[in-house]
Amino acid sequence: MSPRQDWRLFLPGPVRELPADLAVVVAGVALTLVATLTPGLAGTPLRVVVGLPFVLFIPGYALIAALFPERGPPIDADEGHDRIEGIDGIERVALSFGTSIAVVPLLGLVLNFTPWGIRLAPILVVVSGFTLVATAFAASRRSALPEDERLVVPYQRWFAAARDELFEPASRTDAMLNVVLVVSVVLATASVGYAVAVPKDGESFTELYLLTEDGNDELTADNYPEELVRGESASLVLGVGNREHRTVNYTVVAVLQRVEVSNNSTTVLESERLRTFTPRLEHNETWHEPHEVRPTMTGERLRLTYLLYEGAPPASPTVDNAYREVHLWVTVRES
Repeated sequence: MSPRQDWRLFLPGPVRELPADLAVVVAGVALTLVATLTPGLAGTPLRVVVGLPFVLFIPGYALIAALFPERGPPIDADEGHDRIEGIDGIERVALSFGTSIAVVPLLGLVLNFTPWGIRLAPILVVVSGFTLVATAFAASRRSALPEDERLVVPYQRWFAAARDELFEPASRTDAMLNVVLVVSVVLATASVGYAVAVPKDGESFTELYLLTEDGNDELTADNYPEELVRGESASLVLGVGNREHRTVNYTVVAVLQRVEVSNNSTTVLESERLRTFTPRLEHNETWHEPHEVRPTMTGERLRLTYLLYEGAPPASPTVDNAYREVHLWVTVRES
């Protein structure tokens, strides 16, 4: 028994009986699921490397294989060739890309009208399921054809031709061109790999916002309190999002201020410090903190302000020395 047959015995029976190109499709789906759902691999460049073919090529190839299981006409066939029912390799590849670009958004559109919505796990399940079902149909239709009419991807012939061209060139000029081609491919692959592995940092910023909870315990940017009672609490949710491309220790100071606005200038007449928060966030981490504010200062049009700082705040936190600020205008009355 040959070594090639030996390693195939370790594969499941249905996969072992698949044609080589359809087995590669199944392996691509499996590799994408592993790279996307494994916690240690989810944030690595491998997710991008396997995800792009999974979205742009594999579903379309499986569908085209199901629609056209026949062997295509030879490259050198004339117009009167008997076997013209199938499509050639270039057409198959082009249709695979085009069909994937059409099918995947349609699957996402269908998901959008379901309770699961457009999220990572549902998209993986739907696209993987579609691809595997199409692969099963392709294998069934191909096996029903006579052996001389079935599509066969000539991997061995391609590898043999590439080996002969690289290592047994016909002339010294061909050898030099082969070296240039290999170096170009290596440099292009290295450039793409570096761009994927070390992406350029985008804009650095921090999000600061206030939310409230509706009757269904859902967060919403609406129904903010406008009138408060002295000594009684009001509920808010403070949100901070770290987009600084590094870990940051934040401090958020909540103050209630009596201000005077004159000639486009705001002057703080009185300030009451209410709460202090100290979240530590990794890059791309978002923090929500439900909390209560209980003012003792009374008056109309008071400014409930949240001042955000990187690290420790100054002795006198103000809007001018804060990194970010968000505020609400409220009225606090006596009970």
